Amino acid sequence: MSTPNGFPLHSGGCLTRSMEGGAVQDLHAKKAGKAAKKEAGDNGPLTFDELPRVGSSLNEALKLLPGELKANVKIKSITPRPPRKPRLERAASLDEKSWRRWRRFRTSQESLTDPNETSSSNGSLQEASLSPPVRGRASPCHPCCQQNSLHSCSADASEAGKSRGSPSDLGKRASEISSAFGGLLRGKAFAGGKPRLAQIMPARPLPPVELNVASQALRTANRIDSDCVDYLQYSQHKFGRVSSSLSDSRLHGNGLVYDSCSTDSMKSTFSLLTPIRSKDVRSRSYLEGSLLASGALLGAEELSRYFPDRNIGIFVATWNMQGQKELPVNLDDFLLPTEPDYAQDMYVIGVQEGCPDRREWEIRLQETLGPHYVMLYSAAHGVLYLSVFIRRDLIWFCSEVEYATVTTRIVSQIKTKGALGICFTFFGTSFLFITSHFTSGDSKVNERKLDYNKTIQALTLPKNVPDTNPYRSSSSDVTTRFDEVFWFGDFNFRLNKDRETVDSILNQNPGTDVSKLLAYDQLTSEMSRGSIFKGFQEADIHFRPSYKFDIGKDSYDTTSKQRTPSYTDRVVFRSRYKDDIQAVRYSSCPGIKTSDHRPVFALFRVKVRPGRDNIPLAAGQFDRELYLIGIKRRITRELQKRREQKDQRSSSICSIS
Repeated sequence: MSTPNGFPLHSGGCLTRSMEGGAVQDLHAKKAGKAAKKEAGDNGPLTFDELPRVGSSLNEALKLLPGELKANVKIKSITPRPPRKPRLERAASLDEKSWRRWRRFRTSQESLTDPNETSSSNGSLQEASLSPPVRGRASPCHPCCQQNSLHSCSADASEAGKSRGSPSDLGKRASEISSAFGGLLRGKAFAGGKPRLAQIMPARPLPPVELNVASQALRTANRIDSDCVDYLQYSQHKFGRVSSSLSDSRLHGNGLVYDSCSTDSMKSTFSLLTPIRSKDVRSRSYLEGSLLASGALLGAEELSRYFPDRNIGIFVATWNMQGQKELPVNLDDFLLPTEPDYAQDMYVIGVQEGCPDRREWEIRLQETLGPHYVMLYSAAHGVLYLSVFIRRDLIWFCSEVEYATVTTRIVSQIKTKGALGICFTFFGTSFLFITSHFTSGDSKVNERKLDYNKTIQALTLPKNVPDTNPYRSSSSDVTTRFDEVFWFGDFNFRLNKDRETVDSILNQNPGTDVSKLLAYDQLTSEMSRGSIFKGFQEADIHFRPSYKFDIGKDSYDTTSKQRTPSYTDRVVFRSRYKDDIQAVRYSSCPGIKTSDHRPVFALFRVKVRPGRDNIPLAAGQFDRELYLIGIKRRITRELQKRREQKDQRSSSICSIS
């Protein structure tokens, strides 16, 4: 029985070096005759019997001879004998495994030798199903023994060369065998059989594989690689405030062996959180601080992470409530004006002649600002209220908050006139906020200047928080001891003009052109002479006078006193460093009409510098009780609003019977 390729069925197995009985003698006789014929120079056809005592590797090579050589090969049919189970020297040996594999494929022997069913796949099976060893010493039949077989083949070939032919013939055969092996590697098929499948190559070159195997979404969500070019551009486009962290560069620059995917998951771009080294956790103590050291809580690295441009937005407002118990229904137009589109980082609200229930006023402020803000501090001096709200994720960068008060009307039992100041340090920049209520009266300009002078001398701030620049401070002026100062309140400066003239100017210019009115403003005149608010500035005024209105109306005083409309409510500012404060907007809120004063507010962009950790920190302190009450009020108001809308929709539907 032979295969379609012309070789015996068991030719894929290894030939043994010992055979039985007379078959061995006959085979040696034939070999001697053929060797003599070769020495005589006969170029007769090569038969299978001319390959005695050659291992399985040489037989495998013969199967791979080119087609033109196969035509001259004569195949001698050999009837296969049933194999015997070899004697195993140890369990689970390689020969036993080959034996089991051969028994597994024995049942499919006919299908493997059928010419109509032979293919490259069953050829592979024939090659894989090694012949079982016959009686005698077992030859290496496992694929892992191929190298040993090659050595035996070379040895046997050298012995056969002595009886078969010259060394040149052996070299020729070796080159043919080598070319046959090369043809197999190049995908050449045997003649007469189905073609073998060649290696499938892509139609176009494959794209290069990135070093980081994470997807784009994963890499942009969890990347900390500071050397990735597209990360900074993507983050700035997506989030606006994103900057590189020095902790990332230190993490990658210490020669650490890390996996890119696992390292990328250490930091989230959405949260902007920086990985913290264990060394920093062991050694750092923020309350003691490190002077501008790398990784400091108030240092440049942390400041740049939150504010890459090192500018924060501050909302400053003043309002004389006239002691009214009734509060406005909605404070959104006051605290959250439509322009600009974004809320500020800090809200500071000063009140003069505040409502009797100060706590209710603070709850209303918290309810309006919502859960994104917390009240850092609040103080009162009589009916002067001052509240500071800040974004809740920025409270860790504030120092302890200090406050002081000054009374300008000593005779009065009720502290309606005076000043209230609050100061603290944010990162490395010190802030002072003062709200004041000066003496009233059209002609009492000197009394108001005295109130100012007394305030800057008697306001004892700061107390424990160190001065950021003591060399530029003065003991006689509290405003020189801070980097950024905002002074706001009811200063009570009037317009030096009669009511009729002011009304005529307002009627001529109903819009925002109030330059003619400001020519008669007392405060503008005194500031230009340097007699009050030295070193302070005020943004341009483009709103109508904030005093005096009829309560609940847009008309100015219609009582018998006929008070002249004036710009009594003002916001001024000063800075140690030039251009640190930039006024963005300066306006009033005409929609709140519960007092004879309109609220006045200003929006600022303020430059912030890195600081030192050796200052007394507030450690995240805020009014937690107020925060919870305000949030509950906000939820209750929203649910009530939805309920009213639902009732309104249901009541608008009528049925016709």
